[in-house]
Amino acid sequence: MLTLRKSQDRGYADHGWLRSFHSFSFAGYHDPRFMGYGNLRVINEDRIAPGTGFATHAHRDMEIISVVLSGALAHRDSMGNTTVIPAGDVQVMSAGSGVTHSEYNHASGEETHFLQIWIEPSQRGLQPSYDQMPFGWQAGQGLRRLASGQDQMGTLRIHADAALWAGHLAAGETADLALDGARKAYVHLVRGSLRVNGQALQTGDAAMLEGEALLQLEAASEGALVLVFDLRA
Repeated sequence: MLTLRKSQDRGYADHGWLRSFHSFSFAGYHDPRFMGYGNLRVINEDRIAPGTGFATHAHRDMEIISVVLSGALAHRDSMGNTTVIPAGDVQVMSAGSGVTHSEYNHASGEETHFLQIWIEPSQRGLQPSYDQMPFGWQAGQGLRRLASGQDQMGTLRIHADAALWAGHLAAGETADLALDGARKAYVHLVRGSLRVNGQALQTGDAAMLEGEALLQLEAASEGALVLVFDLRA
């Protein structure tokens, strides 16, 4: 079964310095039908205005993934990490037993556009941790695993029963992924046009899949960028 979630049906907030689309209930946006999907809790598409950002705030017991699409995100946390996450990099922070951090766009003339993703951990109270890896977005590479609950070379480790792939597809390019029908899959189209198991998606749309054995993607536009989540049911 495939259920389509249209981009315009997401929650939206405009704080002046921050514009954000919420795929699931978050902060002032609440929809009891969309509290998460499997153990995926948050996908926020955030745009931070130049010279602004999130002041120091706390998290605990959540796997937080940041995918920077354009601009750069300056990160500082209570673990001692002070980094800049440029476009094409992916960051993973395991909040575990508790961590504080800040995120800023220090550029003077360019907004930072990124996806903030939260996945519920398999175990609470873990030691907080941080990692970051460059991936880039080159069309024609098919699906590439970004993060996983297993130790895999070239993949960021998360402490969750989940995995995340990204595909940057050329027009007409296809990509298949075998699915476990007892689990859930979530497809989020970051940009472009794409067909998911025959269903057309446009930028910002998502597809929720249950009981499916195969995911079939076909790009209908050049440079379609898509995220695919394998999730606990």
